[in-house]
Formats: sequence, C-alpha cells, structure tokens
Amino acid sequence: MSTIDKNLTSFIDIAADSDFSIHNLPYGIFSEAADGKRRAGVAIGEQVLDLSVLETEGLLSLDGGSYFDQPTLNAFIDSGRNNWTKTRTTIQALLSNASETLRDNTELQKKALFKQADVTMHLPVQVPGFTDFYSSKEHATNVGTMFRDPNNALLPNWTEMPVGYNGRASTVIVSGTDVIRPSGQLKPNADDRPIFSPCKRLDFELETAFVVGKGNNIGQPIAVDEAADHIFGMVLLNDWSARDIQKWEYVPLGPFNAKTFASEVSPWIVTMDALAPFKTSCPTQEPKPLAYLNEKAADSSFDITLSVELLPENANEATVVCETNFKYMYWSMAQQLTHHTITGCKVEVGDMMGSGTISGPTPDSYGSMLEIAWNATKPVTLKGGEIRSFIEDGDTVIMKGYSEKDGIRVGFGEVRGKVLPALTFDFDK
Repeated sequence: MSTIDKNLTSFIDIAADSDFSIHNLPYGIFSEAADGKRRAGVAIGEQVLDLSVLETEGLLSLDGGSYFDQPTLNAFIDSGRNNWTKTRTTIQALLSNASETLRDNTELQKKALFKQADVTMHLPVQVPGFTDFYSSKEHATNVGTMFRDPNNALLPNWTEMPVGYNGRASTVIVSGTDVIRPSGQLKPNADDRPIFSPCKRLDFELETAFVVGKGNNIGQPIAVDEAADHIFGMVLLNDWSARDIQKWEYVPLGPFNAKTFASEVSPWIVTMDALAPFKTSCPTQEPKPLAYLNEKAADSSFDITLSVELLPENANEATVVCETNFKYMYWSMAQQLTHHTITGCKVEVGDMMGSGTISGPTPDSYGSMLEIAWNATKPVTLKGGEIRSFIEDGDTVIMKGYSEKDGIRVGFGEVRGKVLPALTFDFDK
C-alpha cells in the first residue's frame, strides 16, 4: 500500500489539482438535504459516491453485515482492517477506467453519484472522546519564549513524552459550522480582579487529528509498534482557542474553557492506506525516548502540506497567513497513542486525537495567530489592507492540506469556519 500505481485512473473527470483522486477515496457522511437521510460516501473528484447504493446493488459486500446506510462511519470502522482493505480495493476497481460496471451504467451513476456542491456534509464519526496533544517543538518553543524564559522555553517533560490534555468530544463540529465567539473570565490587568467578557484574543490552531480505528481494553496499553494498526485515518482540525481566557485559567490544571467551545474538523477522513506513499521520518528526538516510546519504524510521520487562509467578512479575497507541513511534528501519532494508553486508558473507535498546533521553523509557517502576530506585537496586514492580530467577528478561517508525489495528489479538502459575535448576557435578571 506504500507505492503509487500511476496506471490507475478513473473514468470520472478529475482535475489534476483535485484533492480527491482515485488514489485517495476519503470517507464521509452526507445527505442530499441538510435535514435529509445521512449515509456514507467517498469523495471522487467533485463528486460523492454513495456507498449505501453500492451495498444495495450488491457491488459492495462486506463481512459482518451492512455498514454504509448509517449516519456515522463508526460501525464500518469498527468492523476491522479486512473490511477497510476490501472496501478500498472494490471502490477503486469500480471507479477505474478498466471496469465497465459503473462506467457504462448511466442509471447506476444517477443513483450513486452526487455533486459535492449539492450535498450537505456531516460529522463523519460519533466521537466518544477528544484528546489534544502539544507535539510541535517549534510551537511549544515559540509559546515558551513569549510567556516564560526564552532560554528555557520548553518545560523539562516536553522532550520526554507527548504532552496532551483531554478535551470535549461534545463540541467537535464539522467544517462549515459557524463558531460563536466565547465569553468567560479575562484578567486584562494583573493587579485587578478578573472580568467577565467576550474573548478579545480569539485564535485558530492549525492541526490534524487521527481517528482511532481499533480500541483497547482498559488496563491494556497499545504498544508503539502496534499503534499504527489502531489508526483508521486523519482529518484537518482547527482547534479554536480563546487565548485571553486561556492565559488566566491554565494555571494550575491546564486548558479548560479556552478550548471547550469548538474543535472544527474537515468532513472527509483520509485513510492511512491513502497516505502510506507519503510517509517520512520524524525530526530527530533527543534525548532518545524511553523504551515504551521508542519506535522501530523510521518513517512514522507524513509529508502533508498545510495552509491557513483568513477571509474577512467584506473581503473579496482570502490571505494566506500560514504555510507549513505535518512532517515538522516532533512526536508521531503512534507515540501519542501509546503514551495516551500507557497507564491503561481505554480508547474507542471514533476517538479523535489532535496533533497540537503545527508550526514550522520560519514565521510564515507558524500555525496560530498567537505566533504569526507574536502575541499582537507584529500585526498582519491582509489583502485589502485590514490588520489582524487575532480573529475578529465575521472572519472566516480556512485550512487546507494535501500530500503530493509523482504527480499524484491525496488531499483533505478544507475545514472552514466563520466567527459570529458573542452572545449577550444579562446577569441582573
């Protein structure tokens, strides 16, 4: 699965720069109307292939029953790797130029293929748990430099383990969902008591997340060299953050309300099989990790190009404010999953694990406005002349990601979210 078959082409017209080639086939949940029946599909070019139709027509028969006429992908993912492989192989064959089954059956195409522009996408999985890591050395160093001692930017435990926290699965939302500016306790003046106010330093965090494809039993850790077998695929993640709420609340127990209001993900899950040709090595880890985190695999990361665009409400064009790559991540997904379970923590199918902000080594590759505008000391000028240090009401944040090799592209599409004004409160009632 780690090589690209360049001879594999589809009868469907697919642009060369499309994220959704026949080499990708990411899974999602869609409906024809916003409140319509949800079922599973894969993206191919600008279209969605309805997998429930393939099941009904007897073209996609899997072990254990039917999985795609359902409102989430959890049952399919839980059915196991044999079914993952069989489904991917079957769909690639049906969509290929070499197969007449779908290519020459216009009636079946009418039933099974929909324009992506005409459907509504939904959260692809029911998310039992959400965890967010802090695994970019560049990001952690930047934040430590800003708020602590530049000479000791990283805390002593950072290079010893993948640091993370348990977030809120209940506020994992799908791309296109508006985000209401959160309100909470802020402390603008160190000498005064805190105030209750809308967040004034709303930020994005450019991340990916992996979806757990195989759980474990409580008390039974997942070994680092077996962790890849427990990961189904990846999505893009905008882990929205309220920096001023965070600054006041994070001591002594870390992120809480600053991170609970919205974690926005792309609707398509790109499988690890699709990403396999783009494997690469992690940065050198020094000191060498403890034995339980020491991977045998030399290529446990992925070459994924990532970007962030900012579009003000009345602007005609978005501004690219970040261009970076997943390969900069210090800790791998396997190490994250193993560390998460090392004490016996149980993870479940559909759990999402955020990478943490993905920042590169240069200012144009920083993965948050906190870093890009360096805590509001270096504001950014957007196309059209507007200035930003953090995200304002009406702004839309757009994140994109793809891998490309030998002319073959495997992408995630985008995660897009618009910020709405904070709610008003009358506490005197």
